[in-house]
Amino acid sequence: MTRWIMLAIGVVCAVIGAVWILQGVGVITGSFMTGQKLWFLIGLGAFLLGVVLLAATIRKPRRRVE
Repeated sequence: MTRWIMLAIGVVCAVIGAVWILQGVGVITGSFMTGQKLWFLIGLGAFLLGVVLLAATIRKPRRRVE
């Protein structure tokens, strides 16, 4: 996968995970996910996946073009 695709997937996972976490704990209301522990846990997993992808993408050394 290219760096940009991994970076984009990482950002999307982190943002969606954060929204699901906030819905799961009841901060964001108006959804069937509000106040549900399951959505907190799913959101936590998605957020952590996003953070891992971002860290792997940022730490990966760039190839030197000569």
